[in-house]
Amino acid sequence: MTSPRPTQQWLAQLQTASLRIQSSDTIARSGRITKATGLVLEATGLRLPLGAACRIQVSESLDLWASAEVVGFDGDTIFLMPHHETMGLRSGALILPVEPVTESPVTLDENARIQQPEPPALAQQLPIGDHLLGRVVDASGNALDNLGSLSIGPKASLNAKFINPLDRIPITQTMDVGVRAINGLLSVGRGQRMGLFAGSGVGKSVLLGMMARYTEADVIVVGLIGERGREVKEFIEQNLGEVGLKRAVVVAAPADVSPLLRLQGAVYATRIAEHFRDQGKHVLLIMDSLTRYAMAQREIALAIGEPPATKGYPPSVFNKLPTLVERAGNGVQSKNGEASGSITAFYTVLTEGDDQQDPIADSSRAILDGHVVLSRRLAESGHYPAIDVEASISRVMSAVVSPDHIKLVHRFKQIMSTYQRNRDLIAVGAYQRGNDPTIDDAIERFPWLETYLRQGVDTPVSFDQAVNELSAILGVNANV
Repeated sequence: MTSPRPTQQWLAQLQTASLRIQSSDTIARSGRITKATGLVLEATGLRLPLGAACRIQVSESLDLWASAEVVGFDGDTIFLMPHHETMGLRSGALILPVEPVTESPVTLDENARIQQPEPPALAQQLPIGDHLLGRVVDASGNALDNLGSLSIGPKASLNAKFINPLDRIPITQTMDVGVRAINGLLSVGRGQRMGLFAGSGVGKSVLLGMMARYTEADVIVVGLIGERGREVKEFIEQNLGEVGLKRAVVVAAPADVSPLLRLQGAVYATRIAEHFRDQGKHVLLIMDSLTRYAMAQREIALAIGEPPATKGYPPSVFNKLPTLVERAGNGVQSKNGEASGSITAFYTVLTEGDDQQDPIADSSRAILDGHVVLSRRLAESGHYPAIDVEASISRVMSAVVSPDHIKLVHRFKQIMSTYQRNRDLIAVGAYQRGNDPTIDDAIERFPWLETYLRQGVDTPVSFDQAVNELSAILGVNANV
């Protein structure tokens, strides 16, 4: 009679078999396309969460597949939006999920405060890291500059880690952007989110290029979202330049790509900026434009049946804007006491027809830390950069500059406002000098103020230089 196997050997074999069973995918989940309407595809047979990535078989004979993303569901029907054109797609086409989706539970920290759960770890992982510096990529992390593939290197999900607003480092230091009017009159702090409000053709791309070349930031991340494809190369070669590109990452999602990729491009640019901020670097994030981002979300929302609310924009658009913008800003204090990095962001907002009350412009003003308004009247008169100082504001300026500097800015705006109110009388000769000392002073100083606001594209002006020139014009000393 043979002796039975030892109990430990049986347990080891059972554990090995259990691991093999758990790791094997015994069921191949799949679905089928049932309807295609406009930008949206409807499918059944799969239950996937929002944002899950899928593959759609466009041609069975040629084994062609297209990537898509879940954008909604209704009962057992899921709504998909492809990333690219799907010509040749037929009813009943096969759908496969890219990878299973895992969820993270809610956890408690040492102070027993409930932390928001980590976002679901979706399948898509995009390149991220120092090897992106000097490169131009699309919304999916593919190289557009023919300088080699970016498949080798670290990758990360687009999901954002929640930052408790009480843990963020306050904005206390200035960020030099190299533009005299902004440095001197609309001073920006590290971690501030500013809006650049402008119509078409008033020089916003040139102004963004100046900031990208002359800023003191360690890294520049540029997101070109929904703009004309021709402008991508022009911005890189003419506005950003070779010097600016060396420390920059450009994410391009032009107008001819799907709205999903336009949304993803904006989030990807923000995620890259977050990566460098977490390394302790100071990042300048430039996104052109926030309006095109909102329009992409509008296309998706209307396609899946969300009703329009304000001038054709569904409610989800106004939810997406702060979700994106709040990811920029200062980081948290590190455990070893070292200061974290920062993301100083400039978002362009297109004011169609120079309408400052556009729903997106109005909503953006409420969630940003200030706005710079570009005037068409100044641009048409050859005044560049065409910054309307009276209509612009930096909400954190008083926290990052000296009281004497604030007095200079108030004095500058008072003189400018006095001259503008009496401009017509002065132009036709109806005002006689000597009648009002305030107007006389404004007439005397206005040419100097106008010269101060002008700046050549190839002439950087540092923060200290901008304040010293402002003090010299107004005849007051400022302690910077």
